[in-house]
Amino acid sequence: MTDENPDRLSQAAASQGPMHEAVPHAEPAEDLPPLLEESGTQSLTEPSGFPAQIPVVIPASSTVSGPAPVRLAVSVLSDVGCVRTNNEDAFGYDEDLGIYVVCDGMGGMASGEIASSRAAAIIVNSFAYSASSPVPVSTRLLHAINAANTYVWENGQIPENEGMGTTAVAAALDGEKLIVGNVGDSRAYVNQDDRCVQLTVDHSYLNELIRGGDVAIEDAPNVDLQGMESVITRAVGAAAEVQPDFFSIDLKSGTAVLLATDGLTRYLLQDEIATILRASPFESVCANLIGLAKERGGQDNITCLLLLALPA
Repeated sequence: MTDENPDRLSQAAASQGPMHEAVPHAEPAEDLPPLLEESGTQSLTEPSGFPAQIPVVIPASSTVSGPAPVRLAVSVLSDVGCVRTNNEDAFGYDEDLGIYVVCDGMGGMASGEIASSRAAAIIVNSFAYSASSPVPVSTRLLHAINAANTYVWENGQIPENEGMGTTAVAAALDGEKLIVGNVGDSRAYVNQDDRCVQLTVDHSYLNELIRGGDVAIEDAPNVDLQGMESVITRAVGAAAEVQPDFFSIDLKSGTAVLLATDGLTRYLLQDEIATILRASPFESVCANLIGLAKERGGQDNITCLLLLALPA
């Protein structure tokens, strides 16, 4: 995500209301129970001196009892692109607990890098912190995203961090389901039964026009957005509260889920992503996707995190 447009977040603070839309092969997650007590947010533990540029990856351990009905293989790659000199994308995951996240930061100076890396770290660590809690996975994921929002929002009140924010798309394993939550325009795609669909719905200015009935879907490619093409209407840290959208995927062996920033999706159509997913070895998918995005311009940072469901 570029931060060249000062109005990138101009709509976000005022547009944090709930949105759940029907997507093929995806169903909204069940109603979420109330959040954990606020004290849980305050008890989050972040890695000491965690660098802004380094993703959080918690290695496997022997602390998780019993295998999940399915397991997820993960492959991830982040690239600065062809134009930018810094990388404001970040990712994190914990394979034991089945939590995966991709963020795309924005803000002046180093604020974008800080927002994305801290948000990724907090989402992973907050989810891990609640591992022994009896609340549903969807609630834990919502709580984790809210904890990240609180951190980024509070730090964004510092003058030098004005405009700080980040997108987030996160996936959490819940037995034979995957719960996906998103804020902003980083996306999740699902490839299952030889069909690839975009799971998430961008929180963008154009989509707000479509949802409001001002623009028909079939007319969207030809709409003059008057410089608002890159404006997102929700972001982590754009306001004191954030409202993610949630979706649920029924996993089976062979299901692939791609989390990606808009540095990829602005250059590749859904069908092109599907072709690369199906034609490339699992370990090469992310590199092949990023390579094609760079061939077509690579104006922004590009991050891809690919999950593949395998038998437990």
